[in-house]
Amino acid sequence: MKNFRVQIRAYGYYADFNMKSVDESKAFEKTLLDKLGQKDIKWEKDGFSDLSKLWLTYEEVTNDRRPLQTKEVLGVRVAV
Repeated sequence: MKNFRVQIRAYGYYADFNMKSVDESKAFEKTLLDKLGQKDIKWEKDGFSDLSKLWLTYEEVTNDRRPLQTKEVLGVRVAV
């Protein structure tokens, strides 16, 4: 099980929450639908996004305390 931060912007509303899921597409989908069905997600009014669009983003949350490894590419430091 991995911890994911999920952000949804849909039809003028915004939600940001964490959920635990297996790192497989079908399992992630099922967990997300279960979380939405529980109705414990706090939706906030968002006046900045298009009312006819839906954006769903997610990222794995890690509590790794090691320093971030970087390298310089074209004068800009990026994580590797």
